[in-house]
Amino acid sequence: MFPQQQAVAFDAGTALRRRPGLTTAFLHALVALLLAASLQPVAAATSATSSSSATSVAPVTLLTIDGAIGPASADYVVRGIARAAQDGSQLVILQMDTPGGLDTSMRAIIKAILGSPVPVASYVAPSGARAASAGTYILYASHIAAMAPGTNLGAATPVQIGGNPLQPAPEKPLPRSDGDKADQKPEAGSSPMERKQVNDAAAYIRGLAQLRGRNVEWAERAVREAVSLPAQDALQLGVIDYLAADIPALTAQLDGKKINTLGQDKLLQTKGAAINDAQPDWRARLLAVITNPSIALLLMTLGIYGIIFEFTNPGLVAPGVVGAICLLLALYGLQLLPVNYAGLALILLGMAFMVAEAFLPSFGALGLGGIAAFVVGALILIDTELPGFGIPLALIAAVAVVSALLLAAMVGVVLKTRRRALVGGPGDLIGSIAVVQQATQRETWALLRGETWRVVSAAPLHVAQKVRVVARDGLVLQVVPVGNNEKGE
Repeated sequence: MFPQQQAVAFDAGTALRRRPGLTTAFLHALVALLLAASLQPVAAATSATSSSSATSVAPVTLLTIDGAIGPASADYVVRGIARAAQDGSQLVILQMDTPGGLDTSMRAIIKAILGSPVPVASYVAPSGARAASAGTYILYASHIAAMAPGTNLGAATPVQIGGNPLQPAPEKPLPRSDGDKADQKPEAGSSPMERKQVNDAAAYIRGLAQLRGRNVEWAERAVREAVSLPAQDALQLGVIDYLAADIPALTAQLDGKKINTLGQDKLLQTKGAAINDAQPDWRARLLAVITNPSIALLLMTLGIYGIIFEFTNPGLVAPGVVGAICLLLALYGLQLLPVNYAGLALILLGMAFMVAEAFLPSFGALGLGGIAAFVVGALILIDTELPGFGIPLALIAAVAVVSALLLAAMVGVVLKTRRRALVGGPGDLIGSIAVVQQATQRETWALLRGETWRVVSAAPLHVAQKVRVVARDGLVLQVVPVGNNEKGE
């Protein structure tokens, strides 16, 4: 080593020994950098874990009932609850605005709720909505009952099939929770069947109230006296569990609650959970259309007319295919509804009479009778007074008028046909003009009214010559030549 280099090295070492604080700070900084580099993957993993735990919160499924509860809404709710359980939803919110519905559809929804492994929260919303009649039963059956401000529920008295709502009996005292007393007197002016329906409905909703720990006495009053409650009073009386302005407010209130479903406690973590709005699919929408009594009546009418038109005009195919499809859809929709079969028979009989009018000389008697039978049958076709299941009188009148116009058109065609001269017969061809198509020494053929006939003539004939028929002998026509100014037929 050169002397200059030794001096430089000596000076550097001396400087480091003379400044120990600088060395310590440098080492500390180096250790800190190494620790930071080693802890960065751990921090990233921790952040990813916390992020995944935040996003792993199970979603909430939202189902909506808007209108009368029928076969379509029951199918939609039942399948929606089953799909929510398969998708791992932690809660199903059933938002309702309904005037009521069919008993069979209501019970199908309640069975799905009672057997659901996922908690179901029935929520009457938005403001101005109601859960009347069947909606009250569904609200009582749900694990969670909630309402928005400005809504109401109640009026759960069963509606008699084919008649008016069963008359309540306010003079009868409410039965005890352990059942009706044997010495209670039946309601005055009510039949045994009406009392049976009211008692069955009261026992049903009372059992649901006991199952969910809600107000049993008011539930029975809603059935026997058709009383109703606004949302605020329902919360105070213990009929519902929560009062929430909207879905986010409801999920915020439910966060951290424990709900027992099928014997297992489920902890709800609904704060910030994703809301899956499960809208009705094509099957539910199609079922909603064909189970509408008005649509079912129109489909049945179109189906019958299509099939009749196909029978009267064989070979068109399209009317028969469309008519068969419409008729099958109508029958499928009607079998899901409370149908009065006497009304259905009257509709079919009326259409049969209107068709027979076109072929029988009844001078309008069959047609008028058919229209009357159709109108009466359409009026009594749906055997219930529930809202949303009636057939408008305007629709019945419109279908009757259209049927009458079709009947008048058919009768007019028949009358015109009868006034026409008779076509056919041995003497119908006499005097007609034909055109020679083929002429040989042995035989001659002529074209007459689109048909080829064998003809004979005393005078010689040639191709394209016009001849007049003067006689007929079986399948042979006797002809004579005519002038060129006459037209062939």
